[in-house]
Amino acid sequence: MAKLFVISGPSGAGLREIVGAVLDSRQDIGGVVPVTARKKKAGERDGVGFWFYDLDAWKAMRESGELLETTEFAGNDYGTSRRLVQEQLDAGKNVLLNLEIDRAAQVKASMPEAVCVYMAPSTEEQLRARYEKTARSPFEVTARMDRAAQERAQAGFCDAFIPTDDAREAAAALNALLDRA
Repeated sequence: MAKLFVISGPSGAGLREIVGAVLDSRQDIGGVVPVTARKKKAGERDGVGFWFYDLDAWKAMRESGELLETTEFAGNDYGTSRRLVQEQLDAGKNVLLNLEIDRAAQVKASMPEAVCVYMAPSTEEQLRARYEKTARSPFEVTARMDRAAQERAQAGFCDAFIPTDDAREAAAALNALLDRA
């Protein structure tokens, strides 16, 4: 039976690399293109990057329960279509979503059978070191650490934790979890 997996973790945890490696190595997992109510930029097409909806259609989708999760960023609405996820699952394909923790919590509340995985460095010191390599200021490091602490505190609903100290080991652990679930 196909399953929905939701991966979450703080920025800087290496999720893009880890999830990308896992998806590249498997044929049994599909993704779902997110939906948005923002205007298309020049050259953007529906289904490539996003499915685009006008604000009235977006509101109707949200009110009807069609969206598993939603968020607003920079004045624009984004989310995940329940129908698109269910189509993949019905076709026998596992689905993997990589979402911020508050969005992952929305999915888990809407689909309790979803397997939620929190991925982060095993210590705060390791995460701080990653932030210090790329931050433009000590203030940015502090702000990112504060945000990561908030996210970690919210992650109690997650079904598993995978440390991201070593990207290859994290990808192997995620692959093993996907095989077991």
